[in-house]
Amino acid sequence: MEKSIVKDQVLKPQNDRDRMKIIVILAVPAVIENFFQTLLGFVDTYFVSQISLSAVSAVGITNAVLAIYFALFMAIGVAANVRIANFLGANQPEKARHISQQSILLAVLFGILTGIATWFFAEPLLQLMGIEDDVLELGVLYFRIVGIPSVIMSLMFVMSAILRGSGDTKTPMMISFVINGINALLDYVLIFGFLFIPELGIVGAAIATVVSRLIGSLALFFYINKNQVLAFRKDYWKLDKDHLLELSSLGAPAAGERLVMRAGQIVYFGFVVALGTNAFAAHQIAGNVEVFSYMIGYGFATAATILVGQQIGAGNLDEARKYAKLSIQFTVFCMTLLGAVLFFFGEWAAAFFTNDPAVISDIGTALKISGVFQPFLAVLLVLTGSFQGANNTKFPMYLTAVGMWAVRTVLVYLLGIRLGFGLAGVWIAIGIDIAFRSVVLVIQFQRGQWMTLEKAPEPEAQCHPQTNKENMSTNSNNY
Repeated sequence: MEKSIVKDQVLKPQNDRDRMKIIVILAVPAVIENFFQTLLGFVDTYFVSQISLSAVSAVGITNAVLAIYFALFMAIGVAANVRIANFLGANQPEKARHISQQSILLAVLFGILTGIATWFFAEPLLQLMGIEDDVLELGVLYFRIVGIPSVIMSLMFVMSAILRGSGDTKTPMMISFVINGINALLDYVLIFGFLFIPELGIVGAAIATVVSRLIGSLALFFYINKNQVLAFRKDYWKLDKDHLLELSSLGAPAAGERLVMRAGQIVYFGFVVALGTNAFAAHQIAGNVEVFSYMIGYGFATAATILVGQQIGAGNLDEARKYAKLSIQFTVFCMTLLGAVLFFFGEWAAAFFTNDPAVISDIGTALKISGVFQPFLAVLLVLTGSFQGANNTKFPMYLTAVGMWAVRTVLVYLLGIRLGFGLAGVWIAIGIDIAFRSVVLVIQFQRGQWMTLEKAPEPEAQCHPQTNKENMSTNSNNY
């Protein structure tokens, strides 16, 4: 029933209410998926916090470096998501199928390269953060176990994006639900030991993460091959220079945006580390609580990317703008409510992770500041997704570079270190950066300078007639 509703309204939305239904149908599974992804980090942090605050800091520092890897993987996913949505919007499913398989090959390549980098440079990379020796030892151990099989992370990012680009947000949600349950169970068993299984501590947390991601990757591969539009073809596994170039040209700015952000994050994380291990642990815990508010933003940003991408592919520019605006309005409303929750209940959530009064107070302060800036974060996330769906990945990259280096990193140092505001200064700086970038994106959107229009994709003359006919008939049903 749900599929047919979306199909009819994507083709002929009558009003904003119809459009909102389409947005919600696509966004809600993505929100739920984000919730479980967030829960994964929450559960990991909770279990690791039972080991020690040094272990929390070690995992946090490692994840800050791994975020650079994620930037590359997510960029490939963004490019695949957008181009698949464009091609399906233009009613060219065979091109969508071809580029999806090429993006998987690209994911494997980058996953292998980052795994090799981890093998040789795990310790030097973590030393750049200036962490204490006990945290470094735990961090290197965790980093090598999680980072060497990076190809698993890469495939998870990209294959989830492929399914979402086709309009299937439910399958990644279901897989996320399953692997989060597996991860939580393995965390408990491997970190603390159970029956004949010894207590492995932070090593157990790393193994649990790798095993759950492996299961998720295998499941995603299976479901892509079951998808009527994207089912694999043997001849599409051959490297195709044109599609790889297409993915790279669209994904490179998205990768640049995330790399600029992660590089800046590593620098200002160094400032937070300078405040002390307990302050950094408080920063990490606050981040793991705050990220629950992101699930709404990322879910509706996903819907915006898909719908804007499809409408751009179909040449319906006014429809693309309407979907973007409605996504922004609804997300601002939802995240404002979540911001209020963070503001009033932050310290209560902090008590689940530690009983140190100073750390709990720092976490509560950070979350109050975060709560104030949630409406700006909503605009930033959804408009970034809309720009990407409109094939404009360059402007968000430039804006992120300015915001991260000229605003956030500078203000973290000034407010957090020089003026002595501590962790509160760090979170105020982050909020100001978010507000600055959201305002600039709104200005560009209002001016109509948010789309990068290219010529329509060429006809699929090279496709097998029977295959193309079958895919054309099923294209609009995959939502």
